[in-house]
Amino acid sequence: MKDFFKVASIEQVLSYSTGFPASGAEELLLLEADGRIIAFDFVSENDLPDFPRSTMDGYAIQAGSSFGASESNPAYLTIKGDVTMGKPPQFSIARGEAAGIPTGGMLPQGADSVVMIEHTEAVDTTMIEVFKSMAPGQNAIHAGEDFKKAGVVIEKGQKLRPQEIGLLAAFGKTSVIVHKKPVVAIISTGDEIVPIDKEPDTGQIRDINTYTLASMVRMAGGIPVLFGIVNDNLEQLFEKCSHALAHADMILISGGSSVGTRDFTIQALSRLPDAEILVHGISISPGKPTILARSGDKALWGLPGHVVSAMIVFTTVVRPFILHMGGLTQKHDKQFNVHATLARNVSSAQGRVDFVRVRLVRKNGIRLAHPVSGKSALINTMIKADGLIKIGINTEGLDKGTKVSVIPMV
Repeated sequence: MKDFFKVASIEQVLSYSTGFPASGAEELLLLEADGRIIAFDFVSENDLPDFPRSTMDGYAIQAGSSFGASESNPAYLTIKGDVTMGKPPQFSIARGEAAGIPTGGMLPQGADSVVMIEHTEAVDTTMIEVFKSMAPGQNAIHAGEDFKKAGVVIEKGQKLRPQEIGLLAAFGKTSVIVHKKPVVAIISTGDEIVPIDKEPDTGQIRDINTYTLASMVRMAGGIPVLFGIVNDNLEQLFEKCSHALAHADMILISGGSSVGTRDFTIQALSRLPDAEILVHGISISPGKPTILARSGDKALWGLPGHVVSAMIVFTTVVRPFILHMGGLTQKHDKQFNVHATLARNVSSAQGRVDFVRVRLVRKNGIRLAHPVSGKSALINTMIKADGLIKIGINTEGLDKGTKVSVIPMV
């Protein structure tokens, strides 16, 4: 087939993500669901809390009984009884009355606020002095004040953090339906690539990409499945891709994405069922010779062979696809860029988006982004880097002191 290499913008590439479906759903025990993406809106089945309760140790009262009270002019209230934790009070509170109540105790009928015990003093066993004027609702939570019945309390596409797990527990849920994690097949290509437990001969290198990409897939919420190393052989690569396609939602092929006589990625992907090459080349650096294809509803990537370029392409374009396929909506993607000040001038070529590795340092209360020096293909530049800054396609560089947005390398 005839090779082509017409670069797409990063925005064009990311726009394809919505054309791939989110993964299916599965039910998990609540204790196993942290970090997963909820697959349906969770609607409250009752008010939370479902009874009015105290937020302080003190006395439940009608707020009007304390209006105008002060240390020099206390209000005198009759003790009606005491609230027992876990049991509804068997009495009500009228104006001029009070009931001892612990934190979390149910307010008796008629009570609308709680005066802290520190603002009271017992006259005897039947009466207290109140030294502070209270407002209705003060130091108390009313039924439904946290969440109302029939309201959406967790939206689908939202990651379940400890606070959402706790909320589901508050509604008595022992399990929850979440999106399955996308399964991502990883294939390394090249005659020069050898397994990491083998001593490389001269001219050979260990398979760094498989392990780096597998770690990045996990951190993006996917499940990496390793399909090993394929030599520069079209039939072997096609066979490996076909096998991976049957077991994964996405395929990552590192190496063989540039235009060259021995690069068979395009040919192998084109032979897969219902295949379409969406992108061959992205206007970014590093990572220009990146391929995005599809086979049915599955995404197929041809990533650069250099581990640094592969990591940067993964961070900038592959990760958003995995998040989308894992069910996370853009609204609920909580990874935010870090704002910093550029520590020195950085040059850039127009006509492409440059991603520059930076190290973050705090100095005199200012967060500085130091561009990492070194040849672009060296992995030590990634070890030193905390993130990436993006230099626009029509920008020749950035000056020292420029405010920049740092994409975390996580």
